[in-house]
Amino acid sequence: MDLHHVKAFLAVAEELHFGRAAARLHIAQPPLSRTIQQLERHLGSPLFDRTTRRVRLTPQGEALLPAAYDIVHAFDTAERVVAHAGDGAVGKVAIGFAGPSSHPLISALAQQVRQDQPGIELALSSTTFGSDAMNQLTDGTLDLAIVRWDSTPPGLRSRVVRVDHYVIVVPESHPLAGRTSVSMEELADEPWVFLEASSGSSLRDIAIRKAEEAGFAPKVAQHGPDTWTLMALVAAGVGLTFTVDTAFRNVITTGLSVIPLEDGTEEALARLVWRTETSPAVDRVLELSEIALPTPEGYAGL
Repeated sequence: MDLHHVKAFLAVAEELHFGRAAARLHIAQPPLSRTIQQLERHLGSPLFDRTTRRVRLTPQGEALLPAAYDIVHAFDTAERVVAHAGDGAVGKVAIGFAGPSSHPLISALAQQVRQDQPGIELALSSTTFGSDAMNQLTDGTLDLAIVRWDSTPPGLRSRVVRVDHYVIVVPESHPLAGRTSVSMEELADEPWVFLEASSGSSLRDIAIRKAEEAGFAPKVAQHGPDTWTLMALVAAGVGLTFTVDTAFRNVITTGLSVIPLEDGTEEALARLVWRTETSPAVDRVLELSEIALPTPEGYAGL
């Protein structure tokens, strides 16, 4: 049985007339009849009841019908996939990101890809922090990542997709709650909650660096596995945490107060990062990212 047999079967099944089915297939009726007979011999069952007045499907023919449509659809899909794979119209693109601040970016990109290039599947990894992202991009596990790096490592390229600012999150009952700004120096004696050091979080590294620049080492009261847990720990009064303003906008804020850092003019640049060598599908997603995640004015080339 091959595709030729299946298409002949479907033509007769839909027309229920050998003459019309033959005309539809642009062949003579006798070859069509022989093709159906070959298929019936191969399957060991009659597929049609034929009389001089009518043609109708047998129970075996009825049973074959859904599978026959699936076979033709599978062949059509295979041809389309091969035809368009070179121009990036189909494929899988793996994207890594972490934290609630990245969710609006990922959502906008996924919506754009689904609208313009539905043949591309986005495989999303939502727990990929800075150093892990670099390793996974390098070894090919990831195709793209959204990170906050001060510089882009060799072999990778990046583009700024959003500008954030650093903030401190405290319990709403904290004496600092409601302040318009706070300096790191004022936080020297406070307990902190951070992600684990093994997470590779760039925000954790930046917080510790800023504390050291302010003359102290943070007193870590507890670690958490993700931003949502850290916010819950802050609300419970376990400690303060350091993040960006967009992360705070995308979590439940009950019991929390956010305070911009006094040196809040320092910017946290969210970057879309990819390898220098890419596939057609990745190239197409990068093109669509220019629409969904345009580089903020003044940040091109950074």
